[in-house]
Amino acid sequence: MTTVISSGFWDNVWDVISSRVAIGIYVILMLAAVVILIVSVIVDEQKRVEPLRTRQKRAEESEREAGSKSKETSESRFYMLTETDIRMKSYRAPNMTGITLKELCERFRNYAAAEKKLYYTPEDIRKFIAGMAVSRILIMQGMSGTGKTSLAYTFGEFLNNGSVIVPVQPMWKERTDLVGYYNEFTRKFNETMLLQKMYEANYSSEMYITVLDEMNIARVEYYFAEFLSLLEIPDTDKRWLDVVSDKWSNDPVKLNESGQIKLPDNMWFIGTANNDDSTFAISDKVYDRAMIVNLDRKSKEFSAPHTEGIKLAVWEWEKLVREAEEEYGVTARNLRRLSELDAYMIKTFRVSFGNRIMKQINKYVPIYVACGGDELEALDDILSKKIIRKLETQNPVYVKSMSRQMSEYLDELFGEGKMKSCKESLERLALGA
Repeated sequence: MTTVISSGFWDNVWDVISSRVAIGIYVILMLAAVVILIVSVIVDEQKRVEPLRTRQKRAEESEREAGSKSKETSESRFYMLTETDIRMKSYRAPNMTGITLKELCERFRNYAAAEKKLYYTPEDIRKFIAGMAVSRILIMQGMSGTGKTSLAYTFGEFLNNGSVIVPVQPMWKERTDLVGYYNEFTRKFNETMLLQKMYEANYSSEMYITVLDEMNIARVEYYFAEFLSLLEIPDTDKRWLDVVSDKWSNDPVKLNESGQIKLPDNMWFIGTANNDDSTFAISDKVYDRAMIVNLDRKSKEFSAPHTEGIKLAVWEWEKLVREAEEEYGVTARNLRRLSELDAYMIKTFRVSFGNRIMKQINKYVPIYVACGGDELEALDDILSKKIIRKLETQNPVYVKSMSRQMSEYLDELFGEGKMKSCKESLERLALGA
């Protein structure tokens, strides 16, 4: 009985094991085992390969860094400035000329006439030279064809240190338009001639002239803003202009650790300005800091002897300026007149001289006199440009109604017919009302 049951049980078990369902299960289990095995092999291989890839990537990065450093040390991103470092090693400062300001004006006027066929009145030259003594920024205004650009450019030629002419473009808005910019793609700095000349001037003791041709074809207070701010700093050793964000080991010598170069104190910026529909009005911010030279008419030709240029060191120029201030300071009588005129302008037009204008007057007048001019001529010129000009922003109807009274007051204060430029400016304002 027991034997029969056991035999039947095992037969049933064998039937189940050998059934199709069981075989399907076996196949599935085998496939699962194969998949698990393949995945295990792939994971093991990935674990083995990943450190190798990481090491390769690190090696490539190290190689790029090494290549970058090699490029930095072998080739400067500032080609022109680096060449200037090499060239200026042999620079020698000019000797003292012993010239006076009056002789400087006469020689320059004769040089322009004889060598360049450019003719200017003695008064024009005195205004130009006296303006340079007051500010590092000059604005040459007047009709087209009167020689505004030529005067500034020729002065650089006269000093045997050629001027840089910068043609201002209408789309200029920032400092990089003047000095250039760093190109991330080429890893080079796009240097301008102005940047190169500014850098060179930091090696030199000579006088440098930069001409901003048609300076108001773009907004001066935009592209020249940083220069205006730096030139206001009394300590010239703190006038540093941003060029790049940092310094590389092979950058030019005079580029500091912050990527800046010093704005040279021996460089003058002379802008020529036209007033028409294609230009912008120059703001008071610029006018207040600059000296203005008006060239309203062409001068007559005259015969001049052959005249050589000179090399004038900036320290000799500053010495001439100091001596003129000491010798030809504004007289007490005219200082009193200026005080009375200031009170009149405040009462009548709410316009004041201010400390900056008085400082400019006290420097401009002595230099103009040392150049061979008259004290009242100098006062007339600077007052017309610095004080009467401010009436342009006043109510034109009111200015017109008061112009005659003010002309009579100028005659009473300074003498009849003495303040011609001021009175002419008042007449123009009255006609324009």
